[in-house]
Amino acid sequence: MTQTYSVTRAEPIPVLPTTTKYRSNESVRKSLPAVWMRAGTSKGLFLHRRHLPASKTLWEPILLSAMGSSKGSSRQIDGVGGASSTTSKVAIVERSNRPGVDVEYTFVQVAPDQPRIDVTGNCGNIASGVGPFALDEGLVNIPEREKEVGFLSYFQWEDVWETRLIEKPQVNIKIFNTNTGQHIVETVQVATDGSFREDGDYAIPGVEGTASPIRVAFLKPCGSMTGQMFPSGMHQEMLTVQSRGFGTLAVRVSLVDAANPFVFVDAASLPVEASSSIADAADPVFLALIEDIRRHGAVRFGLAENVQAAGQVRGTPKIAILSPATGDVDGVDIEVKAFSMGKPHASLQLTGAVCLGAATIIHGTIAWDLAHAKEGKELPKHGMSLGDHQIAGAVPVGIRHPAGVIHTETVLGMDRNGAIDVDRVAVYRTARRLFEGRVFYRP
Repeated sequence: MTQTYSVTRAEPIPVLPTTTKYRSNESVRKSLPAVWMRAGTSKGLFLHRRHLPASKTLWEPILLSAMGSSKGSSRQIDGVGGASSTTSKVAIVERSNRPGVDVEYTFVQVAPDQPRIDVTGNCGNIASGVGPFALDEGLVNIPEREKEVGFLSYFQWEDVWETRLIEKPQVNIKIFNTNTGQHIVETVQVATDGSFREDGDYAIPGVEGTASPIRVAFLKPCGSMTGQMFPSGMHQEMLTVQSRGFGTLAVRVSLVDAANPFVFVDAASLPVEASSSIADAADPVFLALIEDIRRHGAVRFGLAENVQAAGQVRGTPKIAILSPATGDVDGVDIEVKAFSMGKPHASLQLTGAVCLGAATIIHGTIAWDLAHAKEGKELPKHGMSLGDHQIAGAVPVGIRHPAGVIHTETVLGMDRNGAIDVDRVAVYRTARRLFEGRVFYRP
């Protein structure tokens, strides 16, 4: 049996000194309180907003130095970054004053090979660690009276009241992402002391072992950066691309903005010479083509004035190649090969799963076409809500990526005027606190 509670704000936390100085004969080192966490299939540095300068313009040199990207070294040897886009991330978290929001966080993608940060988009995997971090850091808590009721409850059986232990109590944490203005509700399990209950038997592809499940629900995810799910006005289109290695070509794409803007490319529309490189996605010529498509997609999205400007922001829009599901594996609807910061992604961004999960249940997108390529897949998998009430449950959509299969649950919503929108998309993740202490940086 599970029990889910709302949360209340914790008591104000005293502001600590933002830095500690360690003096040597020749220099002064600075540090910040920090937690290193695995969140989903990413790893990142989790920081309190109050420990950073008030002006965000002063964050970049601190984060670049802490992660090891100040000099643009691709190895990030002189920092805690892991030399890949999935291990070079930062979450900056604070208690929120917004109505109906518990905590808010800003996501920072630190380039692993350039002295540059990107705050234009969100990271769903890192977001899955915000709820556990907030619980453990005292940014939210469960009221003592609810804590007691949560773990011991009373049941009547033949006029006899008995006390039973409720297993795995849960808490809903309402999160606001400042990058995209999106609301996320995370359902996490809680230990008896009110901290995040980490242990469990849930496994996700790309991560060894098991942990407790974290349900990450993106509310109203469409239009995260552009204000529309289909900013070009089309569910799919042919995008003309001036590529560096293949000349002028046209590829079939769906430009979808849900959780993050994604350029979804139909693998069958790629040049024959390029399509053979999908399996060996690290081929430099192939990666250059993918980047060229992404840049032209950015212009079509309205996120950049031209392809040159699009090349200056590598974090958004993101890009992924779609193919129909192969084999007879049950529960797999579509296959995807995603890219991040110019490199092949080892699995799939969580926001990519959310965006693709939403696109798969919208008629006319490339995702819809490929997911319904086989016979017997005509039944809708989405749930349905009317106003604030869910009237039909969602059937999971299975997305196969290089590390395994991820499932999304999409609920469409209808307002009083009959207009349909994506109400929410939920995905399950796990997270683990790896170490805590102070991270050093050079001023």
